[in-house]
Amino acid sequence: MARIGLLFAMNAKITARGGVTVTRDSRSRVIVRDGPWGFMFFLAYVGAAVYFVSDSNGTFWGVILGLLQAIVWPVYVVYHVLLSIGA
Repeated sequence: MARIGLLFAMNAKITARGGVTVTRDSRSRVIVRDGPWGFMFFLAYVGAAVYFVSDSNGTFWGVILGLLQAIVWPVYVVYHVLLSIGA
């Protein structure tokens, strides 16, 4: 509760994305705290890229295909989950 009081005392607004806009002297600054999620998605991409590239045959196009598969690996997960539940 003290945080909300502090934000209103500083003339701050909470944005739709969960950030905080602080206004001072007709300037505004938006603070968005999405950094940890971006890092987790980056680690998931690197892990998927290592898996799919190591699963490829080692040619140039095999590595490119592995990198593209690393981008869309959640689609594979959803597809196999839907298959397993019979949808």
